[in-house]
Amino acid sequence: MPEPLSGSEDGSSALIADDPFHPEVTATSAAFSGMVWDVRRDTFDFTGQQITREYVDHTGAVGVLAIDDEDRVLLIRQYRHPVRQREWEIPAGLLDIDDEDPLVGAQRELAEEVDLAATQWAVLSDYQTSPGGSTEAIRVYLARGLSIVSHDFQREAEEADMEQRWVALDDLVDAVLARRVQNSLLVVAALTAHAARARDWSTLAAADAPWPRRPRKGSSV
Repeated sequence: MPEPLSGSEDGSSALIADDPFHPEVTATSAAFSGMVWDVRRDTFDFTGQQITREYVDHTGAVGVLAIDDEDRVLLIRQYRHPVRQREWEIPAGLLDIDDEDPLVGAQRELAEEVDLAATQWAVLSDYQTSPGGSTEAIRVYLARGLSIVSHDFQREAEEADMEQRWVALDDLVDAVLARRVQNSLLVVAALTAHAARARDWSTLAAADAPWPRRPRKGSSV
């Protein structure tokens, strides 16, 4: 049998981190323009080859895991037409206002979707939903110090039919592990919060932490 690799050789002791890489984009165009998102077609040079790929040119989004003093998370249930499911989710929304600060967007979504404000904000997680086919990146905030707030926003369409429920974080993690809930934002937020709490929330980042992977539509070149 071959000798086992040392920690440095197999990478187990090295820092695991994604590696930014920017090949030359030789051509880019809008393959499709939609109501919310566009599909972009890029041709780029990769190791001497010209490769063409199409992907959703996304605005980016924010989500809010609002948790109270009893470690209960506020969930909403909303109909999602592409998957024909009324999914349990956390409050979230697109960053479709040009140059809007993501924290401001998260605060707006929390108020508009569930009538809440928060005095404590931190970054819980940053992740990319489908990097093989979309530029979508989501920043998930942890919101604490909750209170009811009034506003003039009128919920419409699917949002007008949303249900709200407070769920213990441990029960939510059980639902994720049992695959009863499968919304990706909810799954990431729940499991990250559970792990962060076990580390006494030491993994949280400041609410205004840099977000270098935030997508910008039409930014291929």
